[in-house]
Amino acid sequence: MGAVKLNSKNLPQIKAANPSIEIPSFKRGDAVKEGIVHVGVGGFHRAHLAVYVNQLMEKHGVTDYAICGVGLQPFDEGMRDALNSQDCLYTVEERSATGSVAKVMGSINSYLFAPDNREAVIAKMAHPDTHIVSLTITESGYFYNENTHQLQVEDPLIQHDLDTKNLPITAFGFLHHAMQRRREQGLKPFTVMSCDNMQGNGAITRHMLTSFTRNIDPSLADWMNTNGHFPNAMVDRITPSTAPADKVGLAEKFGIEDSWPIVTEPFMQWVIEDHFCDGRPPFEKVGVQIVKNVQNVEEFEKHKLRLLNGSHAIIAYGGQLAGYKYVHEVMENPLFAKFVWQMMQQEVKHTLPDIEGHDVDQYCKTLIERFSNPPIRDQLPRICGGGTGKIPQFIMPTIAEAIWVTGPFRRLCFTAATWFHYIHGVDDNGNKFEVQDSMLDELRALAQPGDPTGLLSIKQLFGDDLRGDKRFVETITIALEEIARDGVIKSLPKYID
Repeated sequence: MGAVKLNSKNLPQIKAANPSIEIPSFKRGDAVKEGIVHVGVGGFHRAHLAVYVNQLMEKHGVTDYAICGVGLQPFDEGMRDALNSQDCLYTVEERSATGSVAKVMGSINSYLFAPDNREAVIAKMAHPDTHIVSLTITESGYFYNENTHQLQVEDPLIQHDLDTKNLPITAFGFLHHAMQRRREQGLKPFTVMSCDNMQGNGAITRHMLTSFTRNIDPSLADWMNTNGHFPNAMVDRITPSTAPADKVGLAEKFGIEDSWPIVTEPFMQWVIEDHFCDGRPPFEKVGVQIVKNVQNVEEFEKHKLRLLNGSHAIIAYGGQLAGYKYVHEVMENPLFAKFVWQMMQQEVKHTLPDIEGHDVDQYCKTLIERFSNPPIRDQLPRICGGGTGKIPQFIMPTIAEAIWVTGPFRRLCFTAATWFHYIHGVDDNGNKFEVQDSMLDELRALAQPGDPTGLLSIKQLFGDDLRGDKRFVETITIALEEIARDGVIKSLPKYID
């Protein structure tokens, strides 16, 4: 029997053919209110926020926080067609070493493609039923200058939206128009909730939106700043890009024909500041960690950035140089597995704050299990991209703390060295690979094999506390020389106890 096309009408047939599949039992369409408008309906949103909301609707009868998805960019046309062809239903396949589980999600109730009707998106955000506008628009969508910490006002897209005669094209343009309309209607602002993997995502969103609006209407910016809420959050779930083989596998294993399913891991985490201005769903009922303030978020975030993302760095850049393709393949090599564990335990753990009820050793063990999950088939290039935004954030602050207290940092320096070598785009066997980084030309112009000084001179990436420290420079130089001479695999034993 062939796979059944996913849509509302076919749900009973899909369930009858495979009773293990979870399908929505709650009402959808006009029977619910769309309290969340989400901009950026990509893989991560559909594996994270939309899953939490689906659980609230399924298990707790929540009917006023269904999601209206929004796509702003021309490339979102594919998502529009995929979701609209199957009544906005989609499948999440959770894969682990013990097997796979398929769940059909129904929390996305409708989808708007802004290039089709920009006014419809503004009207939806301004609607009284909308309490939250959430975002996964990637770092580039915030137009945030990491050097000045200001809005990139000179960007042509921002300039376009600052001209109020134009219909908006950026997220901030739409948010501005919708907030203006809500103030005119006597409504509260909606909460703007960033779900992007950025430190201080809520604070950045507030600053960028109010800065944008202040260029047009300072009084509206003041109204948003005073009355609006922008909760900070930490998000986590490994979600590789959907591959054609994932669609085929879903059809063969579960009998579902899905235009754009999601493959992900069982684990997911969301820590969010309880800072909402117009109500919120009872997220805590489905495992979301609601905390009092931004400091609590930052503590969890520090654990994640330094343990998960920091470990990802050696797995990704070291693994790419060693000729691997997937994360789990790297972790199958006992040298890499020992290196990652010892770096977490001996060089990172002592730099982290204590969090009540959070067992850091158990968290480290969980990370090792997540990295070692073969069915996820998380590709290294997905993690390698944009290293200039990762190494200075995930590795260098831990090294800087080690410098301050004269702590150990050999493995952290080796991890940084793998990225310094990676940017040349040639692995240890002489095979070329593509390097994706917005600063690639500048990096390659300054990078020298076995010598870190050129790259360390980039002040926007590395501070004086690093390039001015003799022990650090000597340690990373040795690591660079070893990688250039012997390759990653032959060098790793020197960094394992």
